[in-house]
Amino acid sequence: MMNAHLGMILTTVLACPAVFALAMGSELWAADSPQTEISNGQLRVKLYLPDAKNGYYRGTRFDWSGVIASLEYHGHNFYGPWFDRVDPPVHDYAYVGAEVVAGACSGISGPVEEFSTHDVALGWDEAKPGGTFIKIGVGVLRKEGEKYDPYKLCEIVDHGKWTIQQHPDAVEFIQELTDPSSGYGYIYRKVVQLRPGKPEMVLEHSLKNTGRHTIQSSVYNHNFLVLDKQPPGPDFDISVPFRILPTQPPDEHFARVQENHIVFTKVLENQDVLEIPFKGFGATSKDYDIRIENRKVGAGMRIQGDRPLSFVNFWSMRKVLAMEPFIAITIAPGSEFTWNIHYEYHTL
Repeated sequence: MMNAHLGMILTTVLACPAVFALAMGSELWAADSPQTEISNGQLRVKLYLPDAKNGYYRGTRFDWSGVIASLEYHGHNFYGPWFDRVDPPVHDYAYVGAEVVAGACSGISGPVEEFSTHDVALGWDEAKPGGTFIKIGVGVLRKEGEKYDPYKLCEIVDHGKWTIQQHPDAVEFIQELTDPSSGYGYIYRKVVQLRPGKPEMVLEHSLKNTGRHTIQSSVYNHNFLVLDKQPPGPDFDISVPFRILPTQPPDEHFARVQENHIVFTKVLENQDVLEIPFKGFGATSKDYDIRIENRKVGAGMRIQGDRPLSFVNFWSMRKVLAMEPFIAITIAPGSEFTWNIHYEYHTL
């Protein structure tokens, strides 16, 4: 483990492709992964650090920075693996006997982010087969096939330059990347910051466009919630400040929408999967306000963003629930875009 109390700076240039063959339990895999801890007296957070050789996450779907292994508050743990093991060839995830097995691109935990536009990565449509495209927070990837598949592990041509600065209550990640072939380039900064003396965490972001083309994308946080390992069900209450308008009606055998609430009608088990894409939000950031509580364990959280929502999706299966808020990003060459996500943890 790297010492978070030294305020040290780690700069790494990662160049090897993301091709690895592992099939092991999530705890075993995590044991040798570079990681650190931060605390503010209220929250204790364990994070995994980007590393092309031994990193906990080496997939090509999610941003490599700020991957949270656990967050402890008042005897409760909000995050952790929602799968039993990782097997890279698996597409997204699969049920194998009593286990949930994640693929290399989906085997991740905590409030993690993915950049894409209409399910296509930056520069994919313009790239020729064998050419390159961009996955922000990951690197320059090699294009294979005709259709982009976020669950497929791609060759990483260039990871860019990662700089990591650690403090007792924060970790700053900076990725600098340029791809002359596609014409895209950026400086991406993400800070996981704990508020002094409060059970609050802020994810601060900035993305500067250093390339030739406008960056037109969206980013969402998957928010994998594994609160005290409670199975999603009627003990959970999930709400937003606006009337939820599903774009696809939920399976009412699992859950239903009641005005601004998502209400489970049963405990999810076996291969149950619930997904509710929805709109109903307004044009300001005030609707980026999500509350999730569990009556059984007596704990909950609130998630607020400082940018307007462009879409929201709710997804859940027997081990995890995830509220996924999207925001739109347009950055002209030479310009910078910022956004913050505020997390407040509490007991009931």
